[in-house]
Amino acid sequence: MTELIDPKLFSDDVMMKKFRFIVELDKLKMVFRRTLLLDKSRTENDAEHSWEMATMALVLHSYAEPGTDLLRVLKMLLIHDLVEIDAGDTYVYDRVGIRDQPERESAAASRIFGLLEDPEGAELHALWREFEDRITPEARFARALDRLQPLFHNYCTAGQVWRQNAIKASQVRQAMQVIREGSATLGLFADRLIDASVEEGYLATSDEG
Repeated sequence: MTELIDPKLFSDDVMMKKFRFIVELDKLKMVFRRTLLLDKSRTENDAEHSWEMATMALVLHSYAEPGTDLLRVLKMLLIHDLVEIDAGDTYVYDRVGIRDQPERESAAASRIFGLLEDPEGAELHALWREFEDRITPEARFARALDRLQPLFHNYCTAGQVWRQNAIKASQVRQAMQVIREGSATLGLFADRLIDASVEEGYLATSDEG
């Protein structure tokens, strides 16, 4: 890696590794997703997606399971897509891409979080794994927001990306089931968004074309 900062400026090797990790994070701004910005001017990047979900967690935390640790949720949301620096963004409806997604992202997690010394590197790697496994209330709520955010954007942009990719309502309903796992209230809201999208013609039903 070409050094952006003179190594002599750091007080020790641990500090240098922390800043090398921070430099690596900047690449997240160059990973673009399928989700449109609400003004439809372009698609969002992973950094914008992660920031928006963290902010959503701050204001929607009351809909999580009682006792859910907000700080842990925020940590997961801020780091969960760092693996896409190497693995790229995989569209949730890409039947081919999702086949090797776990392997690609696991390898990316080992490399990227390995840039940090332990315990920081191990902690972030464990948080990413927790997010993927969806066992804890924090992980389930974080994953719910990860699905709700693009659903909300798709509804607010009249289903433009759905229509471009011939996505059916049945596909969306299945993909959004994880929202209910993390929040019953947000799960019901997601159902209403999908129903409204069908009514407005943003989503085709399964028996259409």
